[in-house]
Parts: sequence; C-alpha cells; structure tokens
Amino acid sequence: MLTRRRLLAGIAGVIATGALSAFWASRMKTYTGPVSDHFDGTHFFDPDGSPPKKLREVLRWQFGSGRERSKWPDWVPSPHADTPPARVTSGARFSFVGHASWLIQTAGQNILIDPVWSERASPFQWAGPKRHNDPGIAFDALPQIDTVLVSHGHYDHLDAVTLSKLAAKFSPRVITPLGNDITMRAAVSAIRAEAFDWQQRIELANGLAVTLVPTRHWSARGIFDRNKTLWASFVLETPAGKIYIVCDSGYGSGVHFRRVRDAHGPLRAAILPIGAYEPRWFMKDQHMNPEDAVKAFGDCGAELALAHHHGTFQLTDEAIDAPAEALGVALDAAKVPRERFLVLKPGQVTEI
Repeated sequence: MLTRRRLLAGIAGVIATGALSAFWASRMKTYTGPVSDHFDGTHFFDPDGSPPKKLREVLRWQFGSGRERSKWPDWVPSPHADTPPARVTSGARFSFVGHASWLIQTAGQNILIDPVWSERASPFQWAGPKRHNDPGIAFDALPQIDTVLVSHGHYDHLDAVTLSKLAAKFSPRVITPLGNDITMRAAVSAIRAEAFDWQQRIELANGLAVTLVPTRHWSARGIFDRNKTLWASFVLETPAGKIYIVCDSGYGSGVHFRRVRDAHGPLRAAILPIGAYEPRWFMKDQHMNPEDAVKAFGDCGAELALAHHHGTFQLTDEAIDAPAEALGVALDAAKVPRERFLVLKPGQVTEI
C-alpha cells in the first residue's frame, strides 16, 4: 500500500516530469514507416516480449510500503584506468568503460558501445541516477572513434551529450535502431546517425559488419513516447569471431538468445547484462538477473561472456556488489567455470 504522503509526492514528481516530457514530445518528430511484425504504424513491440510497466506499477515500486532499496556508497572508484592503443590489428580488445559502455578495438577499427561519459543517466543535470565511479577511459584518452553502436533510447544508453562530444571530436558513424536517429539529430544535428531495423546487416570496414537483432526490452525518453523508437542487440562480425552485444534485455523464455545462436553462431564472445534487476516482479521482463544471464550465456552458445550493466548507476534496488556476487553463485550452480564469464571493473581490459 502507498502512504498518502508518499503517493502525493510521487504523483507530484510524475506530473512535473510528465509536463516536461509532454513539452519535449510535442516538439519532437517521431519515426514513420511501414507496418511490420514489430511496428503497428505508431509503436514498436516485441512479439515475444512484454510491454513496459503501467504508471500505477511504477508508483507501486517507487513509493509502496515494504520497499527494500539498498544504499550504494557515494563513490566507489575503480582501481583501474585504461589508456587504449591507437589501433588493434590482431584479435579483439575489450575495455570496460562502465555500466553498458565499452570500447572494442579490432581489425584496425575502434567501436564504442552505448557511450555514456555524463555525470548522470538522466534528462536533467540536477537529478536522476548519478555516477558512482569515473569512466574507465578518460574521454581525452580515447583513440580515434570510427563507429558507435547505440542500442536504444533510455538515458543510461543514449547519452546525447556524450554523442555530441564524440561528433565534435571524431565524427564517427552512429549505428542505431529505427527512430533513435531522430532523437540524436534533434539534440545535435552533427551526429552522423544511421537507423536500421531488426535483422539488417551493415558493413563497417576491414572485414567488420554488424547486424541488429531483437532483444526483450523497450524504449522511451519520456512518459509519452514509449516504444516510439526501436531497441536492439548487436552481432558484431570481426576477424576474431562474432561478438554478441546485449546492452539491455530480459530473459523471458530465452528464445531471443537461442535464435541468435541458430542464426549467427558460433559466437566467440557475448557481452551480457547482469544488473538492475530488483525487485523481480517489476524488472524481470526488461532486465536479467545474474541467474538469467547464465542461462542466456548457455542459450546463445558463446565461448566467453563479459558482464556489464552494473556498478556505475543505481537504477534499481539491489546493492552495488550484489550482481557480481550473485553471478559467481549462479555460475557455480550451473557448473560453468567462472573464468568463462568475466566481471570487469571500469578501466579493466580483456582480449581474445
């Protein structure tokens, strides 16, 4: 049950956010295109997924009695900081920036995944989830960036401020699902955004290509634009093997992961989310917990997994170290060697 005071406070906050969202949405163009098996002419949907939670469910989670939200330390610095080489020509080098942000260097190309260097994952500079550690690569230490992959429109994945800085310094291609290009160019016209649908394959360079594949999630920038842009995972083809990049996903029945295995396998590596999962009644349709991530690892058939989407922004209720600890327990229960599913701290690097 919601207490009256907490309910009123929650509603007031939602109204304020809604007013800003409505103002933004009224001035934003939205995607238009043909109806498909995952687009009804106005909204995108996942035939094998679940719609986003209702407003009443958001209020129940945020302001309901009995909520157990772990308090994160204000600042948890990583002991690591990476200074990447200019290029990597043999194999593939993975540098964990933090949350869902990665630098992948392979075949002489530098690729950023969901880059967020901002202080907050939020539409506001003064409110919203705040960083608990610095990015694992200082922005000024980045090498020339050739390509950016942005999975969907949530603020912890699509950071317009960072994208504008990347555009000004490097002018990379930005590959993203349908509709997110409109969001990006509305923020900064110089962002070289290219939007694609599920199952489209895009040639990059030097034996590199990326395919957008379905993932069990949703997208929004405000209250009134839910699922008006598409979301996706990526399969990156490299000379070192195929890399399955899952930036955000629930598990469901596991069908999304098995389909990628069947269509794109064998996979050399998978980047899988393990955090932002409590409470389960609210989060299970959109975010995997560590046990789900281990099942997804098995379903997709990758040789190696890298964990992410934890430890930088507190989006949900679990403790900051809970995902990594629970992943170890889940791996042991599934009899999967822990060295096959790595948990890096920001600034740490692994190579294949």
